[in-house]
Amino acid sequence: MFINWAQKEIHLKLVYCGPPLSGKTTNLEMIHQRLPANRRSDLVSVKTRQDRTLFFDFMQLDLNEINGFKPKFKLYTVPGQSYYEATRRLVMKDVDGWVFVADSSAQRLTANRRALVDVWQQLKSLGYDPRQIPFVLQCNKQDLPDAVEATLLARYLALPSAQNFPAIATDNVGTSETLKAIIKKVVANIHKSTTSAVAS
Repeated sequence: MFINWAQKEIHLKLVYCGPPLSGKTTNLEMIHQRLPANRRSDLVSVKTRQDRTLFFDFMQLDLNEINGFKPKFKLYTVPGQSYYEATRRLVMKDVDGWVFVADSSAQRLTANRRALVDVWQQLKSLGYDPRQIPFVLQCNKQDLPDAVEATLLARYLALPSAQNFPAIATDNVGTSETLKAIIKKVVANIHKSTTSAVAS
């Protein structure tokens, strides 16, 4: 979280994580396309050998102000490959909420679990308690012939109680719902934190 006192804005960072080619990039591209041009920045893409890091900012005008500040969200993806650990660490720093984009293919179960463990360890290495950071699960590629049903996939990942969104990101199914859910959780967490700070 970063506060721009001059503009009366509160900047909140949301990061989309997951195994390589799970649909992180597609999520951000679809969200970016649907936002009015006057409410978002350009979509920036940093290419790596097999994956990309994308990011852009946008103003969420549908939300009320947070303690007098306008919420501005920064959306990022992180590369799924473990050898981009330095990049992932940089992107995950100061994260306010994260989305795990799982690949629903039955052949990708191990890759999903490995990627989730990597994110968990990355957050811990940055000094965060992953359980205290707002999080939602998206089970993408539900249209695949071998897709694992979203509830079963959540159980396999040991996330049975996580807020879970079945998705087909290439068709823009589930992308908006996922984003709205993580925004709602992050804003609620900010309100809770500021209320606790005032009370103490």
